[in-house]
Amino acid sequence: MSKTQENLMAAFAGESQANRKYLAYAKVADKEGLPQVAKLFRAAAAAETIHAHAHLKNAGKIGDTAANLKDALEGETYEFTKMYPGMIADAKAEGNETAARYFGFADKVEEVHAGLYKKAIANPAGLAKTDYYVCSVCGYTHEGPCDSCPVCGAKSAAFFKVDETSA
Repeated sequence: MSKTQENLMAAFAGESQANRKYLAYAKVADKEGLPQVAKLFRAAAAAETIHAHAHLKNAGKIGDTAANLKDALEGETYEFTKMYPGMIADAKAEGNETAARYFGFADKVEEVHAGLYKKAIANPAGLAKTDYYVCSVCGYTHEGPCDSCPVCGAKSAAFFKVDETSA
């Protein structure tokens, strides 16, 4: 891998993390009654997304939908088969039950995501029209409304419907 390719991927990772961090900061500012600061964080987050997408594109990591689905499936499968099991074990060994519990949630959700991607890969043009709902506690993703989360136990009120602008 060339130095430029390494730099593009490092920049993509940094910009992606900044986006998520700034969105988390915006929620705190909202809770503290500082809507203009929250808006500033969201604006910066949107800019970081533009940067991240450009870096990923320039690195040649965005393909057609079939390639993107395959890549997404591989990533999710790695996470639930290798990454999170190791993280759960490490957190437990260190006595950090909170981290271990949430890593466990993420592990289960990544397996669900892999299943959804497999379904899309099997018939991308024929994928049934449905709304997706996501648990705001653990990230569990469900086709259609959900009464309670099978991963963390949250009730239906914890779910939000994903639309074209969600993320």
